[in-house]
Amino acid sequence: MQVSSQDVTVVALLADPFTPTEIAQRMARTLSARLADKSGQGRRFDVEVVSEPFTAGAEDPPTLMRRIMDRGSAENWDIVVALTDLPLHSNGRRLAVNLNHEHGLALLSLPSLGCLRLQTRARRAVEEAVLGMAGPPTTGAGGPPGGQPLPGASVKRLAPVHPGRTGERETDDLRYVASGPRGYLRVLAGMVRANRPWLLVPGLSKALAAALATGAVATVNSTVWNLAASLSTPRLVIATVGSVAIMIGWLIIDADLWHRSAESSPEARQKARLYNASTVATVGIGVLVCYVGLMLINWLWAMFILNDQVFASMTRTPLHAEEYLTLAWFVASVATVGGALGSGLESDEAIRAAAYSKREQERRRKLQNGQDG
Repeated sequence: MQVSSQDVTVVALLADPFTPTEIAQRMARTLSARLADKSGQGRRFDVEVVSEPFTAGAEDPPTLMRRIMDRGSAENWDIVVALTDLPLHSNGRRLAVNLNHEHGLALLSLPSLGCLRLQTRARRAVEEAVLGMAGPPTTGAGGPPGGQPLPGASVKRLAPVHPGRTGERETDDLRYVASGPRGYLRVLAGMVRANRPWLLVPGLSKALAAALATGAVATVNSTVWNLAASLSTPRLVIATVGSVAIMIGWLIIDADLWHRSAESSPEARQKARLYNASTVATVGIGVLVCYVGLMLINWLWAMFILNDQVFASMTRTPLHAEEYLTLAWFVASVATVGGALGSGLESDEAIRAAAYSKREQERRRKLQNGQDG
């Protein structure tokens, strides 16, 4: 790694569009000062943010590292830290950070940091990567120059791996991987967070309208009153699970959200399972948010519209708080099934836009175009 004159190290944050760029821009506001404070060598840092889709058409780390290397060599940058919201894999491992100390390159996969405090974790990971590469180079007998594990807190849950050289394919000298079940869950949570499942409901206007209409009609239906009054709690739970499962399955099948890999390698199948798990979790959380919202709206509607004397005459049960809750609970299940039917009126693009982040939509669109071609 070359250091610019006058002890100024130029750090470029090369970020994929959308979420990675937003994180990089917020990070850059204080990163120069934090790096200077932590360096402790009187060194100054200049931080630049460059937003461009450097992962377009590729997901394998060696190709991405070569792109980052080519991009950095064309600019007056000393260190390049690339941020992407794609989950990265290599040799069956879920990669978190790829480092090349010789050229001052780092590739950070944001999903590997999990879903909580993403901005803080990303900042710490970038700081540790930059300081690790900006420090004095060390040459060990067992590894490449500078390929020493990072000392910071953000990598404590990650396992360092020295990949070694296998011809010209390897473009890094140190990797951090998210290993084990906890690593898998952390990557999965990061992917789900990137998809923003809480935005699924407002993104499906026709399905939401169908669910609200179904709930409004069912709330004033005497047959529904009798059914709700006769159902025990276990049956209400079964109705909830069934209606939510129907909604999830319908959305995934109708909009073709299930990821099918064109390759048959174990790594491709592993990636497909991870993407499908994130799809189910994203849609599932969105549907649960919809269910809770429908239950609350139906409860308020029942409080406003129902007459206790009419209800008691039809069900032979007085209308108390428990009956309001039971009715709203059961009607939410009925309305969720109505919403599933209403989602059939949505276009596939509208459902994908509601279920996925813009970056994931772009990735799946290119994958689909490649399979069609």
